Amino acid sequence: MTKKMLLTALCAVSFGIVQAQTKPTVTDVNPTVTSPQESFYDQIPLVSNVIDYARKHLSIRYRSGGTTTHGFDCSGFTRFCFNKFGISLPHSSAAQGHVGEAVDKDDAQPGDLILFKGHSSGSSRIGHVGLITEVVGNRIKFIHSAWSGGVRYDYLHADYYQRRFMGVRRVVSLLAEK
Repeated sequence: MTKKMLLTALCAVSFGIVQAQTKPTVTDVNPTVTSPQESFYDQIPLVSNVIDYARKHLSIRYRSGGTTTHGFDCSGFTRFCFNKFGISLPHSSAAQGHVGEAVDKDDAQPGDLILFKGHSSGSSRIGHVGLITEVVGNRIKFIHSAWSGGVRYDYLHADYYQRRFMGVRRVVSLLAEK
């Protein structure tokens, strides 16, 4: 429980620092309307819960078309993790690439989906998806189900993923729309 509180506080502080450095503060003249930043802060416990849940599945093997703890493919894994917390995602990385809102890589946050081309870096189609777990400076760490190694962590700055990077999508806002 203490780890969850610390992680939540750390996410809130780091997100606040990034936001303070990248976006001007806007004074809200209508107190009934919340800013996008406040909406994200409200969802931090959800983000922490999804990431903690995903982490519990480290080392589960990769399985093409897999959607259960017997084996996951990449989109099956992200779908499984978000579904636990009431967010429905489609079961294909390409379809997940159109859900939620597009986010600039520099604005990526834990809980966002990170999208990649498939095996061919020359492709123009989304073929892989992961869940961002940590953003420190320009280093993005994500958890995903990879063909080699199953559910594991990787970093966007690795050459393999840099060449295949397609974008970031924020889906935690889907829960607020319900």
